[in-house]
This record gives sequence, C-alpha cells and structure tokens, in this order.
Amino acid sequence: MSFPGPVWNQLKNISKDELISALLKDGFQPDNRSGSVRVFRHPDGRRVGIHYHSGCDTFGPRLLRSVLEDVGWTVEDLERIKLIK
Repeated sequence: MSFPGPVWNQLKNISKDELISALLKDGFQPDNRSGSVRVFRHPDGRRVGIHYHSGCDTFGPRLLRSVLEDVGWTVEDLERIKLIK
C-alpha cells in the first residue's frame, strides 16, 4: 500500500505510543508480548507486531510502511482514528 506524499509526511513522525493508541482505538487488542515485540489482534483476524525497542521513539520508513500494510488501514481509516488530519 502506498500513501500520497502529504499523508506519508504526517505518518512518518508518529511515535510507537501514538501508533499503539490508534490500534487500540480501532479495536485491536494486545495478544502477547515476546521480548521487544508486542502483538495486537483485531476481531476480524488481522494481526500486527509492533517492535518496541527502548531506543528510538519513531519507526524507520520501511518498518512503518510494513506495519501499516499489516494493519490494512486506508487513508479514510487514518483520518477516522486521527493519525492524520
């Protein structure tokens, strides 16, 4: 999935905590925790693992793109859960 430039510019600066908060707003629930990965499951079967290292608070572009693809959010979903304006 590819996001338009203005959308990507807003997304590339979100923190892990903001992303986890958005997952919870969208109905994802924590499933388990294994080391530095926190797994979240949605009732519809989607599953995503968030790499939660103590170093950097934001994701690199490739990892963020991969996480967003796993989650399956559209631009409309991102606006609904207030990750973008």
